[in-house]
Parts: sequence; C-alpha cells; structure tokens
Amino acid sequence: MTRPLAGPQTLLRTLNGRAILEALARSGPRTRAELMSATGLSRTAVTQVLRMLETAGAVAPAGVDRDTRGPAAVRVALHPHLGYAAAIHVDHHAAHVVLVDATGTVRAEAHGDFRTNDDRVACIAGLVDECRRAAKGPVHMAVVAVPGAVTTDGGIRNDEGPDGGQFHTALTATLGCEVRIENDVNLAALAELTESTAGSLSSFALLLLVDDGLGAGIVIDGALHRGASGLAGEVMYLPQSPLPIGAPVVSDVVVSDLALANDRDPRAALGDHLEAAAAGDEAALKIVAEVARRLVLIAGTMTLVLDPEAFILSGDAAHPVLAEAMVRVAEEFAPLLTVRFLVASFGVEAPLVGAVREAASGLRAMLFTRVLAA
Repeated sequence: MTRPLAGPQTLLRTLNGRAILEALARSGPRTRAELMSATGLSRTAVTQVLRMLETAGAVAPAGVDRDTRGPAAVRVALHPHLGYAAAIHVDHHAAHVVLVDATGTVRAEAHGDFRTNDDRVACIAGLVDECRRAAKGPVHMAVVAVPGAVTTDGGIRNDEGPDGGQFHTALTATLGCEVRIENDVNLAALAELTESTAGSLSSFALLLLVDDGLGAGIVIDGALHRGASGLAGEVMYLPQSPLPIGAPVVSDVVVSDLALANDRDPRAALGDHLEAAAAGDEAALKIVAEVARRLVLIAGTMTLVLDPEAFILSGDAAHPVLAEAMVRVAEEFAPLLTVRFLVASFGVEAPLVGAVREAASGLRAMLFTRVLAA
C-alpha cells in the first residue's frame, strides 16, 4: 500500500521545527521572543514546536534572561548531548582531530604523529576516542581532509596510486560512523570562501604550497569544483617548458634540486630558503625567483582556462618574500594577461578550518533530519 503524503500540519511543523533548530544553531541560546523575531513565527507556533523538540531531546533549558525588561524569560538551546562531528586533518606525518557540536563550537581537540604509514587509521581512531572522552558524547560523523585527489566514492589517489577506498572503508568501520573524505586543498578553499578575503569573490583559485608540493582548490560561481573524478586542482603537474611532461613543477624534490644548483643545503625545506631570502641571502633569492616564476606560469595557465577573479596564496606561497616575487613576475605579463594575487586569511590549518565548517554543517543536517522525522 502506498504511504500517504504528510498532511499540511505535519509539513508545517517540520518547516517550523527546522527554522527554530537552525536559529539556535546559528545564534545560540534564545528566548521564545527572540526565536519569534528570528523566525517570524507566532508565539503559539514557537511554543508548540519547542514542546515537540524538547520531547524529542533536541532542545533544553539554558538559563534565564534577566537583562531585558519585564519578567525573566527562560532561554532554550540545542541539547548539549545531541553529539558531535569530528573534523580531521591528515598529512603525511600526523593527524589533527577536532570535535565540534551542531553550532560549530569546538568541544575537544587532539593531535598525534603517525608511527608508520600503516597505523594511520588506528592513530586517528585513538585521537577521536581521546576527544570523545573529553567531550562526553557520541560522534555521529567525520569529515577528513587528506592530501591527494579524492574520488566521488572516497578513494584517495596519491603518488602511490589509488587506494581503492581502503582508507575510507577502514576508517568508517573503526569509527563506527559516517566518514566523508575530502581533498585538503579543497577544504582550505571552502574555508576561504565562507569567511575571508575571498568571501566577496564568486570565483577564485586557492594555491596551497607545502613541502610535499602544490595543489589548487577551485571555486566557480560560489561552488567548489572537484571535477568528474576528483582531479580538478592537481596543478603541480601542469606542463611547463622546459620540464618533461609529468614532472612536478614545485615539490620538495624540485626545491632540493634548486638548492643544489644555487649552493644551498638541499635538505632544507622551502620555508628555510624563504627565511634566508627575507634576510637578503642572494642564493636563496634566486630559488625564490624561480619558484615564483613557476607559480605565476601555473596561475597564468589556469587564468586562460578558468579566468578566476583572483588567486588566493596559502601555505608557503603566502610567505611575504614569495608572494611579493610572484606579484613582480605577474607585472611582467600584465600587458598580455592580468593575474591577481591575494594572501589567504588562514594559515597551515586552513584545511582543518574547512573540515570544521563542513563537519558542523553535515552534523546539523543529519541531526535535524533525524529529530524532525521522529
């Protein structure tokens, strides 16, 4: 037998319930009068919906408002035991885990190094458990920022090839909750999109340069562009003369080769050369000039295809010495092609910032759907 459609009252109650839950998630504890103002609902509707939400365990009293005129009014808030989402930033050496509630507030945090490449899942699970014990609540979902291209099914493609979704499957089974895998540079771009210098831009590309290489997060008309197979933004391998096809344009190996060619320590990271260049070291300045030239050529190539409003420089690319060198190189091409650079609002933890916001948003959608369907 076909299930009948929900009646008008059921639909109205669901819509009103979501409006109140979103208002509490966005603004924190509120009185009935404040919820009426935020949602446009009548006092009767707010009272009825709050009674329903309290019965479902979604909201709870949160103190009394004694600051406004008239009788003291009880504030309500999202129930503190609704649970959490984990935002996780994974690089090649360590994991950083943050638990957030439905309001996006950080409730616990832990960091740990990987002993071997094989213990990543166990290490992450241990950090999540550490946070769970501190926050005293269930974890309903996790958003994980990882280096490498991420396919639509959560598989990771890195220098060793695709993992076939093994990491995603293992982490989901170990954590016992929904797990979303996302490219770290894409999440860094989302962080910039929501609240940053790039917040007023509808289209931009974030260039994140770290020791392991270069990646781009591409935003077009306000939406993240991942590509059909998750390869959008793998700009480190864009063809660039006189480099052979498939060679990285900028990476730790490239920096090491440039250091050797300029009589500097090939074991030093790019950041060390940048600091030396800032101090006036001539050999380091030559390394910076070559890296800047390569990055501007990448930005120019992307401009001819995507024509973004600006490029957001993150990681080592945001270092003042390198950023200024890129602007100088770009000025040489200005008569032919305009390329605009801005410095990112977030530092090395930009992927984690993006993961936190995606985790909070996903948690709200999951919890509110569950509550209102009960």
